[in-house]
Amino acid sequence: MNFTAPLKSDSIKVMLLGSGELGKEVVIEAQRLGIETIAVDSYNNAPAQLVANKAYTINMKNKNEILDVIRREKPTYILPEVEAINIEALFEAENEGFHVIPNADAVNKTMNRKNIRQFAAEELKVKTGPYEFVTTFEGLQSAAQNMGFPCVIKPVMSSSGHGQSVAKSEADLAKSWEIAKEARGDASELIVEAFVKFDYEITMLTVRNEQQTVFCEPIGHIQQDGDYIFSWQPMNMSETAKKNAQEIAKTVTDGLGGRGIFGVEMFVQGDEVYFSEVSPRPHDTGMVTMITQSQSEFALHIRAVLGLPLDYIDYGAGASAAYKAKEDTFNPIVEINEKAFTATSYARVFGKPQSHVGRRMAVALTFDKDSSEKALEEAREIIKNFNDK
Repeated sequence: MNFTAPLKSDSIKVMLLGSGELGKEVVIEAQRLGIETIAVDSYNNAPAQLVANKAYTINMKNKNEILDVIRREKPTYILPEVEAINIEALFEAENEGFHVIPNADAVNKTMNRKNIRQFAAEELKVKTGPYEFVTTFEGLQSAAQNMGFPCVIKPVMSSSGHGQSVAKSEADLAKSWEIAKEARGDASELIVEAFVKFDYEITMLTVRNEQQTVFCEPIGHIQQDGDYIFSWQPMNMSETAKKNAQEIAKTVTDGLGGRGIFGVEMFVQGDEVYFSEVSPRPHDTGMVTMITQSQSEFALHIRAVLGLPLDYIDYGAGASAAYKAKEDTFNPIVEINEKAFTATSYARVFGKPQSHVGRRMAVALTFDKDSSEKALEEAREIIKNFNDK
């Protein structure tokens, strides 16, 4: 493969539509290969915009604004990095010959929980928990009775767990309805899921291009309010469960097609594995790979996009802990104790220009050669010393 320099007439160009902390790492990995990077988001100075060659701030829901920046820059690859995006623009760009990663149809299916759940359960026949879709509060009440309590309630379109809640009884439904309706994205329809009695949750990072499909070691994670707060790799699970998870991940990603990395979320009970969701891009729980692998999920994503080999080395076990802001400010400062920076641990600060309560602002990463449990314990201790200032 020939590699170019940025800002030339023949430059290989990667355009990110969505430029948060995950996109920032994608840009860094692309620039290590001399690729020109263009970061697009709905607000100025988004993390990836700070390190890209070019940056645009547009209305990500506006079809014409997205197409305008695509036609102006003529990227070699378009990487949608957020769910809140005008999907019609991606289909039109693809029809005009632009290469959407992994493809516009996969983005469309995965950005909508209804689309992906029906695709996985009804077309691909992978195992999922029971579910119903509702558009009214009365429908929510009926579906919750059918699913039983507790049940999980989510908007069909939202990102990073926004709008998700667990209703433990009928008395919680009004609050769950309110939470879902206040979420960013499209909350006109909700999915009500039976609560799967699982032992743990995992993310199976699955990397594919036309030549091969590669699985990273399974990542365990803990969520709070629908958003991850801790992840660790590898998750200690039986070989049978791991094999089942890989089979589901391959079935789903083969069904979606295209190049890139996919974060396939699953519930595991014993050796039984249930599909939950999939993101056709680097996954927040996968930030742990920045300390556990020779090629992080971001580097593997770029390799897959370019059609390069996907081999890498596992260094050992590790964990990540997300730090969320405790206050609203236009001048965010994250105070980190120097004890976070050791031979086996460090922090990544995302550089977001504004914080609000609950917004993810940084991550602590820890490494232990042999034990993900020890790495997680260390990450828990380190993150306690992160604070707003």
